[in-house]
Amino acid sequence: MLLTQLDPLAASLFSATAIASLLLAFVMLGSRWLDNYLYAFAAQSWAMAALGVAVGYFADSAELYLIAALSALFRGLVLPYLIRRMIQRLHVARELHETLRPASALVIGALGVIFSLAVSTKIAVPLGLGGTVVVLALTVMFATALIGFLMLAIRQEAVSQIIGLLVLENGVRLGAQILIPGMPLLIELVILADVLAAVACLSVLVRYLLSEFGNASTAGLKRLVG
Repeated sequence: MLLTQLDPLAASLFSATAIASLLLAFVMLGSRWLDNYLYAFAAQSWAMAALGVAVGYFADSAELYLIAALSALFRGLVLPYLIRRMIQRLHVARELHETLRPASALVIGALGVIFSLAVSTKIAVPLGLGGTVVVLALTVMFATALIGFLMLAIRQEAVSQIIGLLVLENGVRLGAQILIPGMPLLIELVILADVLAAVACLSVLVRYLLSEFGNASTAGLKRLVG
């Protein structure tokens, strides 16, 4: 499936799901409530699964349907369930230690989108792909990854940082679904296993923070320095 030869319906579906995923990343960036992070992440994962189904249909690949189903199951159900259990264990409903206000974070996120668009255009135009869905895919991929990095930088609650890491990974995977639709199933399974392992390790970190400091703020880890 060549991205330069997509019919209007395919281009519209790919664009709509990619933009919806980026908007959900902004929902997480602009909120203080942990439940909002969780629901937006789950919705973003389902949007990516829908994108996988659309890519599988237009690429006529049954393997992509399986990848989309695995994405919906693990990213849309299993990971939100595990993170929800962490939130219930913490007895914390919102971000308590803010490095940056949500409004300021949204402004930085918007600047990140502009920067991502400029970089994507710079990459696509020399290849003769300007004005195609490639530019949008690259923009959303870079912007979502930058938002994930920003969440890691400005949020100090461990749950917020876990979701920031997952948002970063979602951004990379979203771009890969559009730009490299033939990604082998084995690679997808390895990525899913890595993500689940990372969440399991971070859940251990959350338990350590609770037992040692009485809260799940990663700021407490600074006491271990030196």
